[in-house]
Amino acid sequence: MRKRKHDSSQPPQPLQDMEVVETPIEAEAEDGLEHLRIDVRRALPDRRLDKYLTARLGKDISRTALQQYIREGNVTVNDRTVRPSYVLRTGDRIDMMLPPVRPKEIPPEPIALEVVYEDQDMLAINKQANLIVHPARGNWTGTLVNALAYYFRLNWRDISELPTRGGVCRPGIVHRLDRDTTGIMLIAKSELALWRLGRQFELRKIHKTYTALVHGVPPAEEDVIDAPIGKHPKIRERYAVHRDTGRPYPVTGKEAVTRYKVLQRFPRVGACRAGFALVELYPQTGRTHQLRVHMSYIGHPIVGDRMYGGGPVYRSQLQVRPDVAEGPLITRQALHAHTIEFRHPRTGKEMILTAPWPADFVAALEELQRLSEEV
Repeated sequence: MRKRKHDSSQPPQPLQDMEVVETPIEAEAEDGLEHLRIDVRRALPDRRLDKYLTARLGKDISRTALQQYIREGNVTVNDRTVRPSYVLRTGDRIDMMLPPVRPKEIPPEPIALEVVYEDQDMLAINKQANLIVHPARGNWTGTLVNALAYYFRLNWRDISELPTRGGVCRPGIVHRLDRDTTGIMLIAKSELALWRLGRQFELRKIHKTYTALVHGVPPAEEDVIDAPIGKHPKIRERYAVHRDTGRPYPVTGKEAVTRYKVLQRFPRVGACRAGFALVELYPQTGRTHQLRVHMSYIGHPIVGDRMYGGGPVYRSQLQVRPDVAEGPLITRQALHAHTIEFRHPRTGKEMILTAPWPADFVAALEELQRLSEEV
């Protein structure tokens, strides 16, 4: 019997005809993606993965784009990469990172900004913790871009007039920092600035210096971490380096190089004599989560970075009372971009801008110093 040819003019088959359970998975959203898990309780015969997801997402993404999305490994079934034509079966588990749906405009929000420098072409800010850079699925408000919309409406003009390479969600955004990473960020106010600053990043002409509090004390005063980074094979929000061979996984990993220097050592802190260090980090490349992955890779994850093995620091923990969480020193990711060096996009003048450490970073550092001296 010949199979009936699919009629593309017909609307997608309703999702109700296949029994599934969807579970949003909490994850960091700075990449603009939402992790969704779908457990197939009852599958229809011959229902392809791409057709099912096209019906599930509706107009959010075209079927052609979705097929490419699946081929790139952003959708897995039972923790395995599959083809768009994969036929779903009862009991399958689909994990996917949903692409962002972009809003048509950016609502201004009165979120405080610490301006470090501003002229007709650019703005530099000291970004605070717990602030996502641009709107994305699940975080349409409360972002840096929403704060910029408010700031520019009061002090300059509408944010829609800023140049962009990433649509309405990323006006003026030249580069990004993770949600809990604090420090210096550049915003382009002119097309010239966006292009020239972006070009400097592309050619690695912009140099950034970070400081971080890390667990443990690195044995070397200075060293270079040359370890390529790829997506984690099982946890889609993460990146990783293969610990045995240095080879990334998957094989499409990219070169990643970080130089670091130990500024201060706290080898025995508190009654538990835990070790910590203040380090300075100089990324030579700009991969996603690079500094966090590299410090975790050498066994010294950044304090507060739960995704890559770091943990919050409490006084009770340092007093050997692990069953309680009292007296927080620092509970978020202790990573700060304090210096950026570049050439001004219009004048070509060499610029060096710095952003002071946030209060929680300073307080944690002072307390670690005090507790280490008491031992």
